[in-house]
Amino acid sequence: MKFMKLGLNPDTFYTEEATRTVISDVPTDLTIRIDGMSYLLHKSCLVPKCGLLQRLLSEQGDGAVELHDVPGGEEAFELCAKFCYGITINLSAHNFVPAFCAASFLRMTEKVENGNFIAKLEAFFSSCILQAWKDSLITLQSAERAYEWCENLGIVRRCIESIVDKILTPPTKVKWSYTYTRPGYVRKRRDSVPKDWWTEDLSCLGMDMWSSIVTTISSTNMLQPQLIGEALHVYAQCWLLDSSEGSRDSPNRKRRILETIVRLIPAEKGSVSIRFLLRLLSSANSLGASSVSKAELLKLSGLQLDEATLPDLLLPAQSPNAATSHDIDLVKMVARSFLRQWKRRNTAGESQSLRAMHKVGNLIDSYLQVVAKDARMPAQKMVSLIESIPATARPQQDHLYKAINIYLKEHPDVSKADKKHLCSFLDCQKLSPEVRSHAVKNERLPLRTVVQVLFFEQEKSNSTTDKKHTSSKQLENSVVRDDLSKLKVTSAAEEQGNGTRPKAHGTSGALHHSMRKLESKAQLSQEPSFKVKLEKETNEGPGDAAAPQLNPSNRAQMRSVSKMTHIKR
Repeated sequence: MKFMKLGLNPDTFYTEEATRTVISDVPTDLTIRIDGMSYLLHKSCLVPKCGLLQRLLSEQGDGAVELHDVPGGEEAFELCAKFCYGITINLSAHNFVPAFCAASFLRMTEKVENGNFIAKLEAFFSSCILQAWKDSLITLQSAERAYEWCENLGIVRRCIESIVDKILTPPTKVKWSYTYTRPGYVRKRRDSVPKDWWTEDLSCLGMDMWSSIVTTISSTNMLQPQLIGEALHVYAQCWLLDSSEGSRDSPNRKRRILETIVRLIPAEKGSVSIRFLLRLLSSANSLGASSVSKAELLKLSGLQLDEATLPDLLLPAQSPNAATSHDIDLVKMVARSFLRQWKRRNTAGESQSLRAMHKVGNLIDSYLQVVAKDARMPAQKMVSLIESIPATARPQQDHLYKAINIYLKEHPDVSKADKKHLCSFLDCQKLSPEVRSHAVKNERLPLRTVVQVLFFEQEKSNSTTDKKHTSSKQLENSVVRDDLSKLKVTSAAEEQGNGTRPKAHGTSGALHHSMRKLESKAQLSQEPSFKVKLEKETNEGPGDAAAPQLNPSNRAQMRSVSKMTHIKR
């Protein structure tokens, strides 16, 4: 931080009751009252340097002046007074703003006296403060307390220009100090500078100053959208999300910060993470943000839902009295937003779009497995969350089966109707053999679901057996046809060689006899073997080795099913 030292005289100001005065052999002849504090001073020191005092004293004619609305208050005025007395003062970015504004209020310009206070402050501002990164930020932060004065004097504009210019500087040319305390960051080289080096220091500013800088940076299009997004994330983390500083702010101020951040999110997809968007959406709901901000966050969250991980979705419920521990409704809304946007941009056969849908399906089913353990989770919310994505999002349903099984285990008192409704989403064709084997033995499932899985296994087993039988017959017929062809070729060759018709006996007769035998065998092989098939069906039963084994406790319930199976056959 840069400093400027002015004056050589020692500080002789002191306080007596509600009066500030200066030690001097010369009696005071000027009384100035500011906010209940009286200053007993000398006209010979202040009036030559203060144009305002010259005007007021010429109008009033006495030695008493009352000043109202002095920018910076008593402390700023005293800095100006000490300058007039030649008392040593130290100026820095911390007290520059009140000193400059008070000097401007008192009209301590070069027209009044050469080498006046404003000229020295201006030189310090240009040559020192604006050249330093942190000094510019501190000055701009101080300007918030006297914004109108600083805006009119150009302090705000010039500080913002200096800060933006430094942010746009290539990282390799950054030589000034900055604050960077991100978790997990390790500086690889002494001269290495991260691209987002500026985001943490910038978050010390109030919302209006900060948003002005971010807006200016975005308008240049010189930085990647992800860097703008990181600046939004750091500021939200500081003032809105999980922050001791932000917790002191009123809900109205937090709501304004959130709505400002949403407005500044770059349009490019991926400029901010899905985790950040979901946390903003959760905060928007709790703070009662505008419908425009909520709609924008919902759209952006749905657009990037396929990039989310399970921890991103595990947001706590907004109220401690909520029906569940997790914010189920938020996840459901985001899933539906994803589906709406997916339908609009999806084209038939686009594999990338289908992959995104499948990723969301797996994500929602994994989320279901977590929330299913919640003892307060109603079955209706489970159903609505399952229905938030279409069946095409689940090419396989092992994760869905696991979620439903967890829910039934954790909620043994669930009604039969709710249990039946939950299990109605299961499709046997999308379950793996291991899961189907588990389902057949699962006592928590409705009997109807167990029967459906059992029939599917039996039909699949029968279909496999029929295919094997058909393939065997086709192979046998193929071999017979090849043998017939070879015999016919051999017979024709012998007849051509002898020049006569073959006789009933001898070699030619034997060939014809073999041909007739093979033709008869081929004809028999092509006919259905009803006797073999009937014998097979008679020997096999519902409890054969190929069928899945039921849990012993379910066997009594499945007797009627076995009878129905025999009747069907």
